[in-house]
Amino acid sequence: MIKAKDLKGTGVAVVTPFTKNKEVDFDALKRIVNYLIDGGVDYLVALGTTAETATLTTEEQKAIADCVFKETAGRVPLVIGAGGNNTQAVINTIEQNEWIQQYDSLLIATPFYNKPNQEGLYQHYKAIVQSTSLPIVLYNVPGRTGVNMSAETSLKLANDFQNIIAIKEASGNLIQINRIINQKPNHFEVISGDDGLTLPMIAIGAIGVISVLANALPKEMSRLVNAALTGDYVQAQKMQKVLFEISQKIFAEGNPTGIKVLMEQKGLIKNGLRLPLLPASATLENELSRCFLDLES
Repeated sequence: MIKAKDLKGTGVAVVTPFTKNKEVDFDALKRIVNYLIDGGVDYLVALGTTAETATLTTEEQKAIADCVFKETAGRVPLVIGAGGNNTQAVINTIEQNEWIQQYDSLLIATPFYNKPNQEGLYQHYKAIVQSTSLPIVLYNVPGRTGVNMSAETSLKLANDFQNIIAIKEASGNLIQINRIINQKPNHFEVISGDDGLTLPMIAIGAIGVISVLANALPKEMSRLVNAALTGDYVQAQKMQKVLFEISQKIFAEGNPTGIKVLMEQKGLIKNGLRLPLLPASATLENELSRCFLDLES
């Protein structure tokens, strides 16, 4: 069973590549897995937000999870997204599917749309935690779910349940994040959920990032994270300067709209998304191409 220390470094929220017919491109998915591992990332996250999971059928999710698991072949730890806004349905999905249980840890986002209060969030996670022996990474992303999990709720969950091992924090609130880091129990760690805030979050005690940008730039993102974790802030700041603009632009028209542009330029995938997401505008494509050329020069 993995612990928080096994998720130290650079994790990647892996995209789902599609063919021209909008079917899952499994050859490209295998290519991505090997590209990321060869690029030095520390673990992979399947079926997160960046994977466009909301647009995938259950059968497609199973096939993707199996593909990533088999292609990884134990080389790095694997985390799988398994959240939702119906607590019992989340529990049932985890309990009834071996393709979820074969992963090392679950990533559970706060419920979207319902907008529960803090006690509702606590009870949601409590019910899920008590239904499984798998380690759980909390995921606080209020920009997508419409609800922010407070530092107090995150800390209460971390203190009450040993198999809650970390939180992917994407609130952007460094005061809240700092409070969690300062008061957390020893078995629990904080992971950046925002590429652009990775360096400052590591500086105050986070153990790394679950990155979108690393889908296209695994070596560069890993270099930033590793430098920061070893206290080489000169190198980390240098990499932050190089990556910051491009890390902001990839989200300008939604996620994974921008990162798929970069991945196509790398020859990894075809730049296809499923509705309601659309391909990047010509303006954004040109801006990302410029950033990419600057990065390569």
